This record gives sequence, structure tokens and C-alpha cells, in this order.
Amino acid sequence: MPFVKTEFPGLLIFEPVVFEDSRGYFYESYNVRTYEKEGVQIDFIQDNQAQSSYGVIRGLHYQLAPYAQTKLVRALSGSILDVVVDIRKGSPTYAKTFSIELSAQNRKQLLVPKGFAHGYSVLSETAEVFYKCDEFYNKESEAGIWLSDPELNIDWRVPMDKAIISDKDKNQPSFKNCKNNFVFEG
Repeated sequence: MPFVKTEFPGLLIFEPVVFEDSRGYFYESYNVRTYEKEGVQIDFIQDNQAQSSYGVIRGLHYQLAPYAQTKLVRALSGSILDVVVDIRKGSPTYAKTFSIELSAQNRKQLLVPKGFAHGYSVLSETAEVFYKCDEFYNKESEAGIWLSDPELNIDWRVPMDKAIISDKDKNQPSFKNCKNNFVFEG
């Protein structure tokens, strides 16, 4: 199976089967049948792509329900540290963080369910990040958490004096003061 379960309910690592030969490589980066075999049924309706340089930290972002998004995240080029925080009240992993390096080389993808704050830092000179969403962007439901919240203690693997962070992300609320309407349904 190309899926690796994490200790976080619903958070899956997808490791595609890659076919390599003298011409290069080929793999299916997404196939609805593969996901359905795992019991995951998601109707992705929007693709997003971003390019960033070393030290950029984007996050921690999410949309409140009913506009919450499930995301399937991967790096098309370069390498990122992908980070999520479980913000589903009542979840056994509530307030815990998970991080994984996603790169063009390892071809891993992270399936981030609704109820997680999401962000990433760029570890390579540049990186292109691509992610599928199952809900459209909705500005009014946008929310976030301060990426340097001491309660979360996230190691972004980028020295803060080299970090490039938007004004919006610098001014996000702490974890305990963030907007949150997610409840774990295990």
C-alpha cells in the first residue's frame, strides 16, 4: 500500500509507486481509485501552486468549517518541511504537531484532513509546492496560528534570522487564542 498512517487520525503519508528507467521516471501522483481502496473518498476541486525561496515560512493556515479544506500537499521541486497542528477539539492528538520533509526527490505527499492548521518552510534554494483542495478558498473563513507559538514549539529547520515571513503570518494569534470550530469525530 502506498499509504503510511501516522498517529494522527486521518493524517496520511502517500508514497507513490515510482517506475524508473534510463529515460527517467513515471508515477501516478494521484488516482482516485488508489485512495478509495484505502477508504479515503475526497472530491478535490481546486489545485494550488506556490514557488518560494530558502527561508520562506508559510503558515500556519486553515479555513474554518463549513469551508474547511482537506489538502494533498507535495513538492514539485526542491524541499520543504511540511508542518501540521491538530486543532480538532477532543482529538487524541489535539494541540500536537507533525512534520515531514516533502521533496521532489522523495516524492512523498501529505494528506491533511480538515481540522488541521498547515504550513511549511522552504529548506532548499527554491521550492515549488503543489496541493489539491476539496473546498474552494473562502477569505471570510480564513484563520491561522502564530508560527512561533511557544506552546507548539515548532522547529521549522530555518534559523529565525534567515526566515522570510509575511506580515499576515507574523500577526497571527497564539494557539490558545486562535479561532477554532473543529470537533474531532473519531
